Amino acid sequence: MILFDMTKKILSEAQEDYLKQIYFLTETLPLAGTQALADKLGVAPASVTVMIQKLGDMGLVEYEQYKGVRLSDSGLAAALELLRHHRLLETFLHQALGYGWDEVHEEAEKLEHYISETFEARMAAWLGHPSRDPHGDPIPDSNLKFPLHPEETRLIDHLVGFEGRIVRVGTQDRDELNLFRQLGLVPGATLSVLEATDDALRVQLNKEPYLLPHSLAQKLWVEKESL
Repeated sequence: MILFDMTKKILSEAQEDYLKQIYFLTETLPLAGTQALADKLGVAPASVTVMIQKLGDMGLVEYEQYKGVRLSDSGLAAALELLRHHRLLETFLHQALGYGWDEVHEEAEKLEHYISETFEARMAAWLGHPSRDPHGDPIPDSNLKFPLHPEETRLIDHLVGFEGRIVRVGTQDRDELNLFRQLGLVPGATLSVLEATDDALRVQLNKEPYLLPHSLAQKLWVEKESL
């Protein structure tokens, strides 16, 4: 459990999950809606309303009636601490225990709520303070700051002729991860865009062409190969 300094309270597992999902939803939107949170967490909208009230009373979220919720500064810190736990655990499970990158997410979801800050620090040191997890997702540092990756963009946003390196695979779906692994579409792999249609990209990887539907291409993050 995370001991949160601003509230002097230990957050429950459910409260931590809410904060994390609000963080993910507000990465691209100003506010997280009640229905979107209910869908992500698999609970009834009424349950979301009750929890948001509790988190608001703790000073962890800010709610705009009929619009949605955002994290306060203290809520953001708690969410990022949990995210750091999760991504360090994924990396440790992969590197130290030999878990596949399609297995680590489920295990980390269970463990992230219970490790101590001492365990987190020693795990990070043993791993060499990594900046990315096995999927390429950035890991907040001990100050809860993300490493800078200014050139990172989605593959789907690039035109024919683009050449670059995969830096992040943005999915936790096991079937998708297995497919990406089988095709060699993993962090560190280089590819080029051969053709773009309304619903797919044709890319070349290790001299082999592959047709990627947009639903998959949008989950690959790349950076341009430096000259």
